[in-house]
Amino acid sequence: MKVLEIKGLTKYFDGLKAVSNFDYNLSEGELAGLIGPNGAGKTTVFNLITGLLEPTAGEIRFQGRDIRRLKAHQITRAGIARTFQNIRLFSNLSVLDNVRIAFHGHIPYNMAQAILRTPTFRARERELAEKARELLRIFNLQHRQHEIAKVLPYGDQRRLEIARALAAQPKLLLLDEPAAGMNPVEVRQLMDLISWIRDRFRLTIFLIEHQMPVVMGCCERVTVMDFGEIIAEGTPHQIQNHPRVIEAYLGKEIS
Repeated sequence: MKVLEIKGLTKYFDGLKAVSNFDYNLSEGELAGLIGPNGAGKTTVFNLITGLLEPTAGEIRFQGRDIRRLKAHQITRAGIARTFQNIRLFSNLSVLDNVRIAFHGHIPYNMAQAILRTPTFRARERELAEKARELLRIFNLQHRQHEIAKVLPYGDQRRLEIARALAAQPKLLLLDEPAAGMNPVEVRQLMDLISWIRDRFRLTIFLIEHQMPVVMGCCERVTVMDFGEIIAEGTPHQIQNHPRVIEAYLGKEIS
């Protein structure tokens, strides 16, 4: 089953073509990567998929539904969640509250129940808090649940952002440079975590990453962009030995 179908996706900024005729499909359960030099258009593709930008041309379908006209929050509710290259947390809220807030896109009570703080409201809030704690346990952040998000070490902030994305209960998870700023030990742990998340939550995962060990170590399929266009696609082994990729981006074969 195709989870994501993109045809002819194009985006101009003031006459400059940032993404050109981008065709891409993701099947259910895939773990795929998107790589390319800085400025190749990778994050622009993510921003177009998630409604932060409007396409100049092309089609974007999620589970068969045209999502080009949806707002970002509607796309999240439809089942696409993401993280960002620059971490975006509610920095002055607790770790627990960062995750609890994300669950509220699927709140099981109405506004009147919330205002009156009915027994139904209180019971559902307890359920959401417990679900948030369970996600924090998965990411080994349960012992920090009452700390303010901005005081967490960088690697913990990255994990918290992924946990918050999962709280939106997505079918498709987009990770924009999840290993950025991590040390080698954290990178290895992240690789294992990404694969585990895909299997545990039955997700489709699409990631952008500059750290080649992450892409080559956990992605089943890799797509390469340069100057807004796809220049290669294949398995990690095919990509790391692709002459045009080596020339445009990698510079040499990956050992």
